[in-house]
Formats: sequence, structure tokens, C-alpha cells
Amino acid sequence: MRNEGYISPATQARIRDTSLLIAGNGLGSSTAICAARMGFRKFVLIDGDTVDAHNLNRQFFDFDDIGTPKAEALKKHILRINPEAQVEAIVANLDKANAAELVGKVDIIFDTIDFLDLEAILSLHTAAKGLQRPIFTALSIGQGAGVLYFPADASGSLTEIIAHDVAQASTEGDASYSNVFGKIMARIGAHLDPQVVEQVRRALTIMEDGRPCPASQLAVGSFTVAALAVSMMTDLLAGLPVPQSPNIVVHSFRNHVTKLIDISTDAPA
Repeated sequence: MRNEGYISPATQARIRDTSLLIAGNGLGSSTAICAARMGFRKFVLIDGDTVDAHNLNRQFFDFDDIGTPKAEALKKHILRINPEAQVEAIVANLDKANAAELVGKVDIIFDTIDFLDLEAILSLHTAAKGLQRPIFTALSIGQGAGVLYFPADASGSLTEIIAHDVAQASTEGDASYSNVFGKIMARIGAHLDPQVVEQVRRALTIMEDGRPCPASQLAVGSFTVAALAVSMMTDLLAGLPVPQSPNIVVHSFRNHVTKLIDISTDAPA
């Protein structure tokens, strides 16, 4: 295939045989499609949502998918790229009840549930650490993205990194996603584009009233998530060094800069 020269035959074989869990098939759709084109053939997809018209500005669906469960729509698109791919589509929300079972099915986890369900994401990361599976967590960040990698043998976990934020939020009597995520973003905001900080602040303010997350997202962000995540996964399978937690790899096309940001500290890089 046309990957030759950039990806060795041995690495391409590992890509072919490696199974991926895509937890969250909205933002995760870009990475799944990129991974399928890179040669990944084994996928477990989970998402309880359906495709809506407002998803089409950034997620890898089309108009005919509107009203279809995202997991089933994404499976269709993967199979159109490679009819021989093995794709399990689960139309359900990832939660603490199914996280360990899902992690046990695959070799690598790709998580894009964006802290929207804090209990679910922490259950997923706890299961990944317990079963020693590498996990990549991605965020769309305006005209860019960030990817955080936890190795299979990671000494720390996302749960441990944000434990102080969760404890502080609980002490305040508000352990909601918006409060916890707000603390994380406040800690790393100095590293991000001002436009991103303003949009996140606006979204979190609205969510404090209990309304759904209204955060704006761009196609550029989805494409960046896919490029970063699949490149990092490929390097992992090639045995090359990959930046790992607590450092998140952030690339911005607003200013064409790539940074490593330590999410466990608020000290500017």
C-alpha cells in the first residue's frame, strides 16, 4: 500500500492486527476514519448518540446519516473504506458498568468523551490502567487539538492527575463536569489560544445552569485530533518514543505551534 516508505512492513502488520476501542464516535469519527485508511482493521465503537445536522461541520458523517446512531454510521463508513475490516458497533453510552469489559476486548483505547461524563471517563481510565492497556485521550481545541497518552504501564492515571481538582470541586459542593473541567482549563489556559479560552469559558458558564454543552468546534480541530492521535498510535506500534502523561501534545493552527503542556501543573512552559 501507499504507506510504504513511511511505515515499515513490520509496523504495518502490527497496525493491521491491533484492535482499537473508539469511545465516543463523534469526535472519535475522524480518528477512526484516519486509522482505517492507515490500515487498522479491528474496531470496537461505542456511542449512545445519533447523528444530528449540527455534527456535520466537524464529524465524519454525511447528510444521509442524520438520525442514525453514530456507532452504526461510523461502522458503515469504515466498511466502505475496507470491507474486510472487523467492526463491532455498540449503541450505548460508555459507563462504569461496561468500561472494563470494553477495555478487555482491545489493544488500544481512544477516548474522546471529553470529560462530559466524568464518572464514565474515570472508569475507562481506571480499567485501562488495571488491564494495562494504552489509552489516548483527545480534545478538539479550536483550530487545533490536544492528545494525552497513558502507556500500558503508566505510573499515573488521569484519575490521579485530576484527583485534586475533583476533591476541590467536591469540597465546594459541586463535583460537576463543568466545575472540574473548568479547574483543569484554568490551569492550562495560559498555554492555549485566547480564542479557545474565551469559548471554553462561555460554554462552562452556560453549563453551570444545567444546559447541554454548547461548545463550538471546528473541522480543523477534528482533523487535527485524527492526525495527532493516529501518528502517536503508529509511533507506539513502531517502538518509537511517544510523549506521555502528564504532558499533552497540543497543536494550534491558529499560530502554527506545537507544545507539550503538563496538565498536572499551572506553571507556564
